[in-house]
Amino acid sequence: MSKMFRIVWIGLILLLVLAACAPAPTPAPTAAPPTAAPPASSSSSSVASSSAAASSAAPANAKPLVIGYTESKTGAQQTASQKQSQGLNLWLDDVKKAGGIKLKDGTVYMPQFKSYDDQSAADRVQQLYTQLINSDKADFLISPYSSGLVKAAAIVSEQNGKVMVTAGGADDATMEAGFKNIYQLYTPGSQYLLGAVDLMLKLDPTIQKVAIVNEKDSFSTSVIQGTTLAPGLLAYLKTKNLDVVVNESYDTGTTDFSSIVNKIQAASPDVILGGGHQIDGTSLAQTLKNKNIAVRFVALLVAPPEPTFADIGDAALAIVGPSQWETQVSYSADAAKAANLPWYGPSNKDFISEYTAKYNAPPSYHSAGGYATGLILQKAIEDANSVDPTAVKAALDKMNLMTFYGVVQFSTDAKTHGKQVAHTMVYMQWQKDASGKLVPQIVWPLSAKSADAILRK
Repeated sequence: MSKMFRIVWIGLILLLVLAACAPAPTPAPTAAPPTAAPPASSSSSSVASSSAAASSAAPANAKPLVIGYTESKTGAQQTASQKQSQGLNLWLDDVKKAGGIKLKDGTVYMPQFKSYDDQSAADRVQQLYTQLINSDKADFLISPYSSGLVKAAAIVSEQNGKVMVTAGGADDATMEAGFKNIYQLYTPGSQYLLGAVDLMLKLDPTIQKVAIVNEKDSFSTSVIQGTTLAPGLLAYLKTKNLDVVVNESYDTGTTDFSSIVNKIQAASPDVILGGGHQIDGTSLAQTLKNKNIAVRFVALLVAPPEPTFADIGDAALAIVGPSQWETQVSYSADAAKAANLPWYGPSNKDFISEYTAKYNAPPSYHSAGGYATGLILQKAIEDANSVDPTAVKAALDKMNLMTFYGVVQFSTDAKTHGKQVAHTMVYMQWQKDASGKLVPQIVWPLSAKSADAILRK
């Protein structure tokens, strides 16, 4: 072997040794999985929050469960609808963190949302719920916000045999149409202002003259007029021998109440009852303050329980609002046990804490209603041990329980099937605390009060 050949051979051996001792090379970066293009402004799909997705991945064997609904990202119902959707999305967060909805045989369903902007328009609701059923293949449906939109969605849902749990819809007439697949979470509208009458007479038994001012929509009309099966405010006032000196209604979207308030001023009522929704109710309260209308008691629908109602300052002071839920309610596992009812879901404290942390604002009853709607559907699926619609309906029919939102039970009577029969209202009032800040207080029923009610000055 030549001297040169030996040198080359030794060099090759040294290179092999060095290669074997070297660290493994860093893998080349790979492209992240493609991210789906953001949905159009009118649609959002699989609305799991990023925090929920990060905290708990879906089990590998989880089956998708498509839940469809619409929300009002624009239009007259935007504020309350947004709160309802926020509550619903918080529920989805919690289900994802828990690893899905689990059946007894180990089957796991992971809910995913398919939703669209209904723009607060009933004709759009009909179109979109048809799309949710036929194109998006939704397994279950949640209603939009507001009774008019709920009615439009309920008709489509019923025609297609889809189970829908309604939040934000208190209209009695919809739930007296003989539907078999629609389940109402809210206390019906015919009961909304009855407690307000009891409260005002407790505060001042000399009250006699009542002014009624309400929106011309299905919900507000059901509150005032009721139905054949469920008499409303007018019938209740008659039983109390009170005189209605003003009975005015206004178009949806009204914000100028000057002429109506002038009629109220001329009639000199003791109290004003009515309202409709967020924007109009807030405008009416502001007009009463601007014109210095001297009445002893005012109770308005929907607007006062929203935390943003306090933005109108002293115009909000002493205004009463019927509410499906308030942060101070005392529903709890202990209360359920005392009532001989099963308890289900998070505590009231936990719901408030989670919601506030996620949205940096306190929840309203619309927020709580959104969460509770998802919770009730989840419980029905678990009780049915199935996602079969017939089995889930049977579970909803049997349901009678307490959650942080209150007691939930549905009518099984053929004429009122699915109508809420157990949930009760609370009545809140804007008062000032020791520092002069406006705060909401529960003032009725007395057993639930966080403060004594006050009359307007």
